[in-house]
Amino acid sequence: MTAKTAPNEIAVLDKYTGESIAQVLESSKEDVERAITRAQQAFASYSKWPAHRRAKVLEAASLLLTQRREELALTLSREAGKAWKYSLIEVDRAAETFKFAAEEAKHLHGETIPLDASTAGEGRLGFYIRTPIGVVAAISPFNFPLNLVAHKVAPALAVGNSVVLKPATTTPLTAINLQNILRESGLPDGALEIVIGGGSTVGAWLVTDPRPAMVTFTGSPGVGTLITKMAGLKKITMELGNNGGVIIEPDSDWESAVDRCVMSAFANSGQICISLQRIYVHDSIAAPFIEKFLKAVSRLKVGNPTDKDCDVGPMISESEAVRAEAWVKEAVEAGAKVLAGGSRRGAVLEPTVIGGVKPDMKVVCDESFAPLVTITTYKDFEDALGQLADTIYGLQAGIYTRNIPKALRAIEKLDFGGVIINDTPIFRVDHMPYGGNKQSGIGREGVRFAAEEMTNLKMVVIRP
Repeated sequence: MTAKTAPNEIAVLDKYTGESIAQVLESSKEDVERAITRAQQAFASYSKWPAHRRAKVLEAASLLLTQRREELALTLSREAGKAWKYSLIEVDRAAETFKFAAEEAKHLHGETIPLDASTAGEGRLGFYIRTPIGVVAAISPFNFPLNLVAHKVAPALAVGNSVVLKPATTTPLTAINLQNILRESGLPDGALEIVIGGGSTVGAWLVTDPRPAMVTFTGSPGVGTLITKMAGLKKITMELGNNGGVIIEPDSDWESAVDRCVMSAFANSGQICISLQRIYVHDSIAAPFIEKFLKAVSRLKVGNPTDKDCDVGPMISESEAVRAEAWVKEAVEAGAKVLAGGSRRGAVLEPTVIGGVKPDMKVVCDESFAPLVTITTYKDFEDALGQLADTIYGLQAGIYTRNIPKALRAIEKLDFGGVIINDTPIFRVDHMPYGGNKQSGIGREGVRFAAEEMTNLKMVVIRP
């Protein structure tokens, strides 16, 4: 939710109250070009910094993030509508992401290649090294304005790249705060530039400029597809969302899974790429599971995200809440039943649980990105596995079972970037490889893996 003020200003709004909390300047095409030029100039010197010096900057940034935890969390809660407790968690994760990046700066390495495995390579020494790629164009989403920025910026800086970042127009303040923290930590001017504005203007100017060597983007498959067509011969990493599902088998500790499923569905108002959107629960435990689930949902506190006990705040905009509400109504008209929630007040959609759904309903087959979860019962594990796998997305999925053959069968069957056993798809730690298959993306994040994506291999062959 943003509103224009002066011709080149954007008002950043508190997503719960609707009041303006700051104004930021909208970047012109000339601003974008100058930012890329500054990043290029910074790269020329920053790429030559020794690893220990880059690591020191990232370690200092991690410490400052921790020291300013509550200040940053308040900004997150207001500009993103994220509940206070989840805003604190995001700051903590970002601090850890920068710490991982500081360590990775010192661990980046190549390896030797046994050239004499080929008769043509006898007598030669071969090895490769990793070198920074150049200017990285980073486009980040609104739902994690700090940690998803960290996942693009920190690995890039760790390996000696410079970055031009376009944060989401609805949530630019946290990115600006992070830039200030990095500068205070010793990052040279130009190594992280920020441009602000719409995707069709600022984003397009950034992506189509020939000077950035890589584009890293988190957002929708539609926009991601467009970027791949616009970017030209650049490296690309895409994280494009999910339609997260979990299977609850009767042999599992399904009672303890209830609260985890509730959190996984409704944290950050369901606006997480790996939010839980689809629950498949076995017939034999469906009634008690659903009863406990609905009771837990009824205890969620909905309201102002800056309240310390808030569980579910507003969505990013009223228009998004209206869209999600329409999906619920469409499902009901097609025969589904609302088991909890379904009402909307402005940008706040109540935590909504839907039963009696069909696979072709939007609430099942599309990414809702809303506080909305469906529950489907099943009799046969293979049938549930087939339903879970039947999606155009492939980021992460979860299975609750104590049966090792079933767990291994799920790992084999599911074409997802992550298969989480005895947890929901929302599980992520910031150093694991993270990314999806099919329309969920290209490449992997997670500090080490992003750092590798953001380097070039240089093969060296020495003939004595």
